[in-house]
Amino acid sequence: MDNITKTELDNVVVRFSGDSGDGMQLTGTLFSNLSAILGNEISTFPDFPSEIRAPQGTLGGVSGFQVHLGSSKIYTPGDDPDVLVVMNPAALKVNAKFIKKGGVIIFDADTFDKSGYDKAGFTTENPFEELAISDTIQLIPAPLSTLTQSSLEGFGFDNKTVLRSKNMFALGLICWLFNRPIDQAIHFLQNKFGKKPTILQANIKVLTDGFNFGNNLHLTVSTYFVEKSHETPKGKYASISGNKATAWGLIAAAQKAGLQLFLGSYPITPATDIMHELTARKDMGVKVVQAEDEIAGITSAIGAAFAGSLAATNTSGPGLALKSEAIGLAVMAELPLVVIDVMRGGPSTGLPTKTEQTDLLQALYGRNGESPAVVMAAGTPDNCFHYAFMASKIALEHMTPVILLTDAFIGNGTSLWKLPKLAELPDIKPHYVKPDMENYKVTSRDEKTKVRYWSVPGMEGFGHRNGGLEKDYYSGAISTDPENHQKMVDTREEKINNISQYIPELKIEGSTDADLLVIGWGGTQGHLMSAVNSMNKKGKKLALAHFNYINPLPKNTIEIIQAYKKVIVCELNSGQFATFLRSKVPAVEFLQYNKVQGQPFTVSELEEHFTSLLK
Repeated sequence: MDNITKTELDNVVVRFSGDSGDGMQLTGTLFSNLSAILGNEISTFPDFPSEIRAPQGTLGGVSGFQVHLGSSKIYTPGDDPDVLVVMNPAALKVNAKFIKKGGVIIFDADTFDKSGYDKAGFTTENPFEELAISDTIQLIPAPLSTLTQSSLEGFGFDNKTVLRSKNMFALGLICWLFNRPIDQAIHFLQNKFGKKPTILQANIKVLTDGFNFGNNLHLTVSTYFVEKSHETPKGKYASISGNKATAWGLIAAAQKAGLQLFLGSYPITPATDIMHELTARKDMGVKVVQAEDEIAGITSAIGAAFAGSLAATNTSGPGLALKSEAIGLAVMAELPLVVIDVMRGGPSTGLPTKTEQTDLLQALYGRNGESPAVVMAAGTPDNCFHYAFMASKIALEHMTPVILLTDAFIGNGTSLWKLPKLAELPDIKPHYVKPDMENYKVTSRDEKTKVRYWSVPGMEGFGHRNGGLEKDYYSGAISTDPENHQKMVDTREEKINNISQYIPELKIEGSTDADLLVIGWGGTQGHLMSAVNSMNKKGKKLALAHFNYINPLPKNTIEIIQAYKKVIVCELNSGQFATFLRSKVPAVEFLQYNKVQGQPFTVSELEEHFTSLLK
């Protein structure tokens, strides 16, 4: 390799793309995990079609996985790839417009034939020319299919099984290109295929052959190297998806509160992985019921809450709609319940595997009657842990259902997560009835906070009935008295509003004397932070107010927002949070930047729009 230079990069974006059956998600996951182990900051974005298996080689079946790795703090999976790996012409056609100038395209030359061109809708036999791919792009043809077949001669596999391993050849090639040692990748394969020794040996051989192919043929004039991050605080880290982090946040909260965790759930894309992760945690006392439908899932959780568990249910937008009546029951019964909504494209079935922020107003208002509930939103894959923990804490300490919003982007995406120590997490003190309390009723509450006392069945002397009918404020008996109903409605609302005293105040990032305040919430955090930081480095003056607590809002929200002359709310919907803020923050003109395309923001489009506002 004496004639090949090694170029050091601060950060790089790699996208793997191919058919749904080409293993792009596994390849991307292994490469990102390997990079994390080597000390790089990472952020990933899996992007796959809604179809279970579209016709092979067609545009509708293209699946992708993008990873951004860096030697300093990164907040997004990157806008456009520096290196694009495509397994067929369809993957090239879908992704070619994104490749950066000066980038690299590695493609499986075996699939670039007339059949592949026809399936992808090319009209010529030169797809690179047809797509007007810049001559600054370095094209690296690699006959991945043929090379994989040669690699696995003698294993006795049929051709279909053999070709399933070509993603490992591509991974080996990328490991060579970025000077990644493959021993850790082999370790990951051992964990995944340890019970299938022949499959394991085959994948290790193909991975090694892919690495050697690049090393021996010197396919590029330069390989690349990304130094490990020196900004990451010391500690133990893992590469974690938002869904897994959410599951572990619930587990930690149950441990901290001294309660059993119960999940009543029904499978739905893209939230099911939370249920999968919790199902595997029987060793920690977790109970999971996969119910027959969404309604049974949440009502079983309400039963568990009444019985004294930390109760949760997870879903996506269509399931949240089905759970709405039961959430109202939890509001009326004043029971602690965590409802996790991993948002996806809609309405109806919509775009099941794509990301949006379109469930906010449903979470805030999508129930009959005056039915206030806490609404929160996680912002990154790793902080899903923190907000799942805090959602549980608020539910247990304030006796209310809490709706935690994540989305497909952060739920499926991964980032580095510093493993916390349980002892360092905040205490959780469920609002239990006091042992010496006399004349306990189901409506007995702390008159200062309006939080109802929790009496778990079996506590002698505190037997009671609960349900969905209105209750008398003092006696707890069923009541249809008009004045009492008004008092109960006001009390439940006051209880939620008081929670603003127990959540962090809103913090501002960026310039202290900004000309523009950018507002976001939930999973847009990384893109907005990147855009604001980038523009401030260029001499512009921008500030960012990112919300994770939505109902109630942080107590200093009005003061913060009214201090800026120009305010813009950016969200992946048609303006739901902007609508909510207009009802809460007077005398402010809220500009909007909205996108509803099933895809996250790009940093470049945000910068372009912010620049236009500052002119």
